[in-house]
Amino acid sequence: MKYVRFKIDEEVKYGIIKGEQVWLLTHSFLEDYEVTNQSYLLSEVTPLSPTLPSKAVCVGLNYADHAMEMNIPIPSTPILFMKPSSSTIGPDEAIVHPTLSKRVDYEGELAIVIKKEAYQVPLEEVGEYILGYTCANDVTARDLQKSDGQWTVAKGFDTFMPLGPIVSDEVDPTILSIKTSLNGKVVQQSNTKHLIFSAHYLVSYISSIMTLYPGDVILTGTPGGIGKMEIGDKVTVEIEGIGSLTNTLHL
Repeated sequence: MKYVRFKIDEEVKYGIIKGEQVWLLTHSFLEDYEVTNQSYLLSEVTPLSPTLPSKAVCVGLNYADHAMEMNIPIPSTPILFMKPSSSTIGPDEAIVHPTLSKRVDYEGELAIVIKKEAYQVPLEEVGEYILGYTCANDVTARDLQKSDGQWTVAKGFDTFMPLGPIVSDEVDPTILSIKTSLNGKVVQQSNTKHLIFSAHYLVSYISSIMTLYPGDVILTGTPGGIGKMEIGDKVTVEIEGIGSLTNTLHL
């Protein structure tokens, strides 16, 4: 399935994409729902952030080339940090440059969307707890990250977690091409086969620490090629089989 949370006629709705049509659901795809007989053209609707998570658990340094460019040793266990729910925005929404920072970076990533409450999930059962996958941008105030031993400030500003445009369960998270473009120029390009810790492992590992709730997201890490955004820059994260997520940096 390809799930979408969208707006049409100023109303927020949930749907399933089939071809160029969006079929309306009776409820959120995180609840028990039925598919109605009402549909819209995909071109008629405005995709929103597919979920409004209670939390986002993020993984740092999960590609070897990114660890190298940050001059940090490859981790032996996942490095975790969190983004607040208030950092969430959807496709085409503005990333706001905080006044506290002088350098804001893009970080294109694959995000996992949790389907149902997950706690201490064995690795072999992880698939039952994943709704699907979406694109994410782990926007980072790089200067603040370097000046602070913790990453919460650098990663946690409002608008610092674009998500979307859809959630797909039709992709294999172990081998997806991922790229980030800045003003049309490719600046990051890799494949999830290069993840140090796989998507399924991360769900099992994180759920051994904390309960994950329906709609929560896990950001799996960014490949090498991170860089600065200037005011007015347009950044696009594109993942095979999912689509592209575009946002612009504003004051």
